[in-house]
Amino acid sequence: MTWQFGRIQLQHTDYEIELDYQLLNPVPVDQVRRVYREYCLHKRFLSVIPMVDGRLTDPNTQLIGYHEQDRLVAWSMYRIWDNKNILSDHFAWDYRNPLLRLGIRSLQNECAIYRESGYEYMYFESIQPYMLSMQGFEILGPIG
Repeated sequence: MTWQFGRIQLQHTDYEIELDYQLLNPVPVDQVRRVYREYCLHKRFLSVIPMVDGRLTDPNTQLIGYHEQDRLVAWSMYRIWDNKNILSDHFAWDYRNPLLRLGIRSLQNECAIYRESGYEYMYFESIQPYMLSMQGFEILGPIG
């Protein structure tokens, strides 16, 4: 198995905040887990990492939520490393309304949110093909 890591240089993006969002604080743990379960079932994942309380409520973790008709339908989890660097930790969407197209649109929205908050880099521990077309995206090379 080969791992590739990447990041988005947020200053090299011009995405705008186009989706209504909410910083989930306090985290509605049961709702977050419900969306995660529906996401994993929809994607037919064979193995998933658990969403334990400590992971969801860690003070260095932020969850951004998206609602439809007052129901949490998607969320993104970020680990705040310092005032310039964040890690995109996880995303889940219940797919009940596919017309929302929350996958890439939420990431673009969050690039704008964090760029406007002064962050410079958004890191990823796993690279997906769609990321290659994101503004400011780069695959990280080896240290050397």
